[in-house]
This record gives sequence, C-alpha cells and structure tokens, in this order.
Amino acid sequence: MDCIFCNREKFHIIAENELSYAIYDKYPVNLGHVLIMPKRHFKSFFEATEEEVLSIYKLIHKCKKILDEKYKPTGYNIGVNINESAGQTIMHLHVHIIPRYDGDVEDPRGGIRNLKPQLVPYKG
Repeated sequence: MDCIFCNREKFHIIAENELSYAIYDKYPVNLGHVLIMPKRHFKSFFEATEEEVLSIYKLIHKCKKILDEKYKPTGYNIGVNINESAGQTIMHLHVHIIPRYDGDVEDPRGGIRNLKPQLVPYKG
C-alpha cells in the first residue's frame, strides 16, 4: 500500500496510543498545526470504530496539552475533511488540530474560512 500515513516510521510522532498517533503537519496552516490519524488504514471518519474514535479523542486532548505548553495558543480549530469534494487529499483519515492566536487574522469570525492566504501555504 502506498499511503504516507501508513508509514509511521517516516514521521516524528509527538503523541501516540494503541490505535492512533499524532504528528506536526508538513504544511501547517498555523504554528503548531497537528494531524491525528488512526494506525489502521481507512478513508473516512464514518468508517472508524468506536474504539478508534475514542483513541483519536484522547490524542486530541493530549496534543492540546502539548500545544498549550509549547506554543500557548489562544484558541483552536479542529476538523476533518471527508472525501475529495470536502478537500481530502490523503485518503487516510486524519484530524486537523489548528492552534489559533490572538491577531493571527483581522477578524476570526467564521473560523478557518477567513485565514490569511499566507497562513495556508499548502503545496500537497
């Protein structure tokens, strides 16, 4: 299988449990952008078992503690893109944790819809 997220040894894992792991995003939307993904390969959040959802949930909280200590963000966006029409480009479920900071955009209402283009250097 040629899935980048199935090859965990290529990444610096910042948090892990039995069913999931977390890394910093290679193309961060903002400082400290983290991806959490299950170890089992599947595409959609809706394919996850209850145990996998719980393991991801636990890592969300663990990563928040790590990010709070390291970067001291003032807010967070958490999201999942499911299928190509929703922007999914890597067909292995992954959850985005995007730290937000006071002043990172002029008006934060609307969440990630209004991020500055320079904060989104995606080239994947």
